[in-house]
Amino acid sequence: MERPWSLTGRDDELQTIAVALRPGAAGVHVAGPPGVGKTRLVREALTRGPARQRRVIWAHGSTAARQYPLGAFAGVVTERVSVEPQGPAHAVADTIQRLVEPGPVVLVVDDAHLLDELSAIVVHRVVVQRLAPVIATVRTGEPAPDPVTALWKDDHLPRMDLGPLDLGATTTLLARVLGGPVESVSARRLWALTEGSPLYLRHLVAGELDAGRLAPSAGIWRWTDQPTISAGLAALLEHQIGALPLAVRDVVDILALAEPVAAPALTRLTAADAVEGAESRGLIRADAVRGTLVLRLAHPLYGEVRRAVMGRLRARRLRGQVAVTLVEPADLIPRAVLVLDSDLDPDPPLFLRAAEAALRLHDLPLAERLARAAATTGDRAALLLQASALSWLSRGEEAEAILRVLADGAPDPATRSMAHLYRAGNLFFTLARPGDARAALAAAHHAGGAPVHAAAMSAALSVGLDDVREVLDQASTLLDADHPDELSRLLAASAVSGAAAVTGRADLLAGAAALGGLTSDHVPTAIPGFGLADFQILGHRLAGDLGAADEVARHMQVASADLPGPARLMGQVLAGHAALARGHVREALEQLREAWAGLAPTGHEFRYRARTLLATALSLSGRAQEARPLLDGLTADQHPAYQLYAPDDLLARAWGAAADGAPTEGARLAAATAHLARRQQSPAYEVLAWQTWVQLAPAPQAPARLAELAASSRRAECALTHARALEERDADGLLAASGAWARLGDLIAAGDAAAQAATLHRRAGRPGAALTAAAEARRLAQRSGAHTPALAAAARPLPLTAREREIATLAAHGLSNRAIATRLTVSVRTVEGHLYRAGHKLGVSDRSQLGRVLASGAPGLEAPARHSPI
Repeated sequence: MERPWSLTGRDDELQTIAVALRPGAAGVHVAGPPGVGKTRLVREALTRGPARQRRVIWAHGSTAARQYPLGAFAGVVTERVSVEPQGPAHAVADTIQRLVEPGPVVLVVDDAHLLDELSAIVVHRVVVQRLAPVIATVRTGEPAPDPVTALWKDDHLPRMDLGPLDLGATTTLLARVLGGPVESVSARRLWALTEGSPLYLRHLVAGELDAGRLAPSAGIWRWTDQPTISAGLAALLEHQIGALPLAVRDVVDILALAEPVAAPALTRLTAADAVEGAESRGLIRADAVRGTLVLRLAHPLYGEVRRAVMGRLRARRLRGQVAVTLVEPADLIPRAVLVLDSDLDPDPPLFLRAAEAALRLHDLPLAERLARAAATTGDRAALLLQASALSWLSRGEEAEAILRVLADGAPDPATRSMAHLYRAGNLFFTLARPGDARAALAAAHHAGGAPVHAAAMSAALSVGLDDVREVLDQASTLLDADHPDELSRLLAASAVSGAAAVTGRADLLAGAAALGGLTSDHVPTAIPGFGLADFQILGHRLAGDLGAADEVARHMQVASADLPGPARLMGQVLAGHAALARGHVREALEQLREAWAGLAPTGHEFRYRARTLLATALSLSGRAQEARPLLDGLTADQHPAYQLYAPDDLLARAWGAAADGAPTEGARLAAATAHLARRQQSPAYEVLAWQTWVQLAPAPQAPARLAELAASSRRAECALTHARALEERDADGLLAASGAWARLGDLIAAGDAAAQAATLHRRAGRPGAALTAAAEARRLAQRSGAHTPALAAAARPLPLTAREREIATLAAHGLSNRAIATRLTVSVRTVEGHLYRAGHKLGVSDRSQLGRVLASGAPGLEAPARHSPI
């Protein structure tokens, strides 16, 4: 099906053309590169405003028509004007008369740079004599007849330079065409490859849709592969490139395979005049990079076209020629990739060094490819690196096959221990087989060749399995050990961070961050650094140090934003986690939706964090239907390495129940979370659970327990203030709590406290104070994007008790009285009584009417309920 391509991102330009077509105006000169949408813009402008009241005459310049005098107007005027026998001056005048005589008209001259001389004179005279408004489009960089150039140089027509679409406009256009949101990195790739050309974008998207490489995942459009240039786009680009002399073709092809290339190196590989010829044709461009002139193709799609038609042997030869000009360390990875794909002899040591460098950049697909090439000699370091990359790419079975062979055949205890330790990590985190992971860990201990690594891996498994006390007992030893490499440091730092996060040990949290290399000016270079960062964000979030959580996430996302594979998605999970901690629900949803769309189809273990956080964000925003399948997955599909995060899963379910119209059930789940956290010896999680309960409903036990925990963190102090005010029905105290939450940075809790204050003021007969508190709650809700039960009650006050409102909402959702009773653990008679009173107060007699009354104030009420009596 042909998708409509609306004009996007051109509002200012449309307004400029509208002004140029007003009575008495001369018109406008529209200039731009090919494919930028000049003609489309003009056509759209002519359907709007005053232009619709005029007859439009279109003339077209072309290479074929410019061979004939007045060729652009052949077929435009009613009768062909002949230059002979009366001469060109009479022919020009006659053509002008025939163009404007019917009036009023708008003359559009497309591709005016291709006009023949007499046609250009006609256009020039129409403009100068103000006989009709003229819109002339020209291609920048192309020679044009003097009368056409004079239109803007002599200020007869204002010149409008039409550039490519920027990233924002391209993303908006793609979302409109595809009918849904587009993953940010996919939009950025499409924009970069087409350089914002609407014409190229349209052809490229059509081809990728047909091939299935551009497709929706979890409600978001993603582009997951390299492009294949369609025949139509290839023809456009080949026309733009033109026929190339052999020497110039070499210049273009080398850059297509290896850009950027330093200008001196490219000149040595080809010839100076060929390089200059390619530049004069507009095929390449030069940029200064750190004092060196480097050359690139003028448009990324030129490389796609040339690579598609280039023979394999030629490509391998050219890559080899470029590879020998590159030197380490600056060109380590490009050189290794070029050698690997060239006709040069393989260089396994080079491949291994480059694989290590790619891993430090979090480029897992490239690291695995280079390590695989290095491992052809049987090098054990290369095999370990390849297995690591495979495991982190969720290809755990392949990694296990390599590691088992390596462990069985290792000639020394150190290699044998390391192979078993890598197996333990792969079995536990990637393959979710904790029993086998423990056995591999025991084998590593038995081999005795890597005691520090073994201790760090043991702690990492313990914290994943929620054995917090064991990790805390070893924390000082783990932090002070002489770790032999980054992997050992990261495993130890992650384990201590997880234990410190849930127990509120800020001292250990800071020490673990320093050990793992997660500081204000440094991020870890290995993939386990993302797990460390998530524990650090969790610790700062639970403590109430939300600025620090945001800083950690920002550093990690910046380091991974443009990388392939799971690293970028993991960075987005961290960003979503930090945004959720600050109560920025819209921002969290943007990051977490994309992360889930990329991780959900995979077996990657970080998807479990993405799912929990996304379910929470959706529930907090009132999107109960979207959250429901994710929440179902929290109980049906769990990972053994994420037992420490079990309170987060329960709290996600609590907010899900609240979004579904059952805050009492949500409060019960929050209470269950508090008891779970206490059993797990996770007081920091317990504080968050009590806070959640207080946000959802009065919690009589909360003040006493929070008083015991108040000294542990700023969050505990705010939660205690909130709980006491709600228990004492102190509206002013709730507003004070709201201010404390806002200063802490938790916008959702701040909004709920203000909303609860509004409800108390209203019930106490203080309408002015209620309005003031409700306005503060709305302001905070607008900032956060949250839609919680407390906010709904304040925004849409109804003459109902909290329990009446809850039962009425569930009834409006379509639940039977028995189902409501089961869900809220009350009797059916109780449900009937509350429904009767709610209907009487609201003046309704059936559930569909009840739904309409509640719809704007009940979170999760997304569809009309079936008609049935109350």
